[in-house]
Amino acid sequence: MTLTPFAHPAYVMLKPIGSACNLSCSYCYYLEKQKLHGQPRPMSMELLEKFTRQYIAMQTMPEVLFTWHGGEPLLLPVSFYEQALRLQRRYGRGRPIDNCIQTNGTLLNDEWCRFLKSNNFLVGLSIDGPQQLHDHFRQSAAGTGSWQQTMRAVDLLNRHGVEWNAMATVNSVTAMEPTAFYRFFRDIGCHYLQFTPVVERRVRRSDGLTLAAGNEPIGSDAELTPFSVSAEAWGEFLCTVYDEWVRHDVGELFVQTFDATLANWAGVTPGVCSLSEECGHVTVMEADGTLYSCDHFVFPEHRLGNLREQPLTSMVYGRKQAAFAWAKRKALPRQCLECKFLFACHGECPRNRFINDCYGERGLNYLCRGYRRFFEHVAADMDFMLGELQAGRAPRNVMARHGSAPLAYPAGTVEGASKESMDRK
Repeated sequence: MTLTPFAHPAYVMLKPIGSACNLSCSYCYYLEKQKLHGQPRPMSMELLEKFTRQYIAMQTMPEVLFTWHGGEPLLLPVSFYEQALRLQRRYGRGRPIDNCIQTNGTLLNDEWCRFLKSNNFLVGLSIDGPQQLHDHFRQSAAGTGSWQQTMRAVDLLNRHGVEWNAMATVNSVTAMEPTAFYRFFRDIGCHYLQFTPVVERRVRRSDGLTLAAGNEPIGSDAELTPFSVSAEAWGEFLCTVYDEWVRHDVGELFVQTFDATLANWAGVTPGVCSLSEECGHVTVMEADGTLYSCDHFVFPEHRLGNLREQPLTSMVYGRKQAAFAWAKRKALPRQCLECKFLFACHGECPRNRFINDCYGERGLNYLCRGYRRFFEHVAADMDFMLGELQAGRAPRNVMARHGSAPLAYPAGTVEGASKESMDRK
């Protein structure tokens, strides 16, 4: 394989406190990574400076995006991130730099929100809907629910004007209440919503980890966890939520899965790696400087190296990571290659490709039936929205197809001007 450095933009998700977290969510795929790295320790300032300098230097786009993840990154004090911003300014030399941070919200307070607002952080808030759904799996180590604290975080973010997105898991419990789940986010003023299907298998591994890395052979020794969503439930969930969204909220509440589907319909790379043709453009770095191929593949077999020993560019754009990205297309089974919706999902995330297809080939995505049902369900609307985009009109006109809203035209168009004139009369 011929490697072309800087062939595509690449990002590193930084975990400055590693797997450390003040919650103990049942479905968390990351807590057990302490077995790989030992007791979590904060990233040293020396390593943070090295990362910042090299990360900014390797960017191929004018803008630079820093993504802070966990564990729970707010376990580190505000002063850590103040120093991070000073380093960004030093090595950025005037380049536009943005920051986003993932959090469960339970540690947010006025000081944090003032900092996040004044420095234009985008906050990704982990929240699983109404209290009875959220608290089922998202609990403290003592077994108490976290919903009340998370809702306090929503109030704090809103009062301080901090921009935030909701990051929600679709698990065996939340999938059973799709309408209530979705309406909850709309009711609390959420405008950007990301769904992550929970699919985890437990296995026996020689390194002491218990969760599957995605490449274990099919067999009885790899069992689905009870919190995993089934393919059928995933499909039913997406279709039910879509029907609510397409009648009321297009253009007001942006659902990542629906946006990504429309992007693929239009032949544009979507904003979510799981539905992209290739993956591997977002690596993850632990607090000790170890880099892995993906946040969901923090396993020894996917270790790319360590920043203390290798330059960041050589790891991110190295042959091992290029092979990881290329494998998403190369490893598709025959059923996928023949599927009329291959363009819409590209086999989804490789970590979920652990069942056999109809020809007996390994590598079909566990959620395939759910995705196929969803794509069949939305195909006519996606065709319509694509047509609206190509005609220079608003995709939200799809709501008129469902009798839910009048046609909308972009400002400055003939149609829009005519409508404004009629409204004034």
